[in-house]
Amino acid sequence: MKRSSKPSSPASSQRRQLLQAGAAGLAALAAPAIVRAQGATKIRVGYWPIAAGLPFYAAVEQGFFKAAGIEVEVQRYAGAQQIMEAMLAERCDGSANGTGSANIAIGEIAAPGSFKIFCSNPSNAKNVLDQVLVPSASSAKVMADLKGKRVASGPGIQNVTLAKTVLERGGATGATVVELPIGQHVAALAAGQVDGCYTLEPTGTIGRLNGSTRVLEAGVIARYVLGDPMAPWFGGSASLTSAFIRKNPEAAKKFIGAYAQGVQHVRSKPAEARQYLKGYTAIEGPLTGEVPLAAYTLYNEFTPADVAHFQKFFDLFAEKGIFSSRLMVDSMLYKG
Repeated sequence: MKRSSKPSSPASSQRRQLLQAGAAGLAALAAPAIVRAQGATKIRVGYWPIAAGLPFYAAVEQGFFKAAGIEVEVQRYAGAQQIMEAMLAERCDGSANGTGSANIAIGEIAAPGSFKIFCSNPSNAKNVLDQVLVPSASSAKVMADLKGKRVASGPGIQNVTLAKTVLERGGATGATVVELPIGQHVAALAAGQVDGCYTLEPTGTIGRLNGSTRVLEAGVIARYVLGDPMAPWFGGSASLTSAFIRKNPEAAKKFIGAYAQGVQHVRSKPAEARQYLKGYTAIEGPLTGEVPLAAYTLYNEFTPADVAHFQKFFDLFAEKGIFSSRLMVDSMLYKG
């Protein structure tokens, strides 16, 4: 005989609802950290493996972003141009320092209002990032000695344009610029595939320490583009997309604040911060102590003179026809 089920009484239904509600409440109280973690804003940040990205590397490894309630997805790229393209395509929300400022500017010209720079890394003959290297056995003494030679540069329009400008203004007429991933520069010089290279740290340090290359000249952009070896060249920048800032204004402020902690860590504890070059760049262990560090300028630290030097750098690309129109740096700076 088939047993018939009795309908639930109103009292039992009420008890069941109370028990379910109580269980849900206890679960929420028991796991506030999980709930908070699930609510953390995620931001995708691109970098390429050069020393200038150190504040970002330090902020990730020191847990500054995590402490601010920001989940950072670290994305490594072969070059700065790819980072800009990923940001335009909304596959990436921001760039770390070292990402070519002119690459970001090209994206801004293509889609006005898309990018905001909140930190830049000025370099010059003192705060070295950019260099021209030659094989250790090369007879070259000055830039003009690379006349008619094959010279490598990093990938992307910023690197190629700057390499050609430095060679031209340094008297190395007729030189051929060859794009190569920055990690291949030392090997290409050692193998005799190229006669020189315009590169960025830590490449020069790696070549010097293994005895295969030497620096022909450092701080070449400040000298040949800005006209003063000690002028700040704002060649790389950390940025966020305007779309991310609009959608997540509070998270953007927290991210920039945590990034600024990374900058301060590099400024106040450079010896400690250098360890974070390991894993993010091609240099590791005790060798991290040999890499010269770039300086850093946050969005609220720019002086009128800084903006003028930054503008002169951008104007070179307008003069060369790389930029389709003149772009004003001030319009791209994050205002807070």
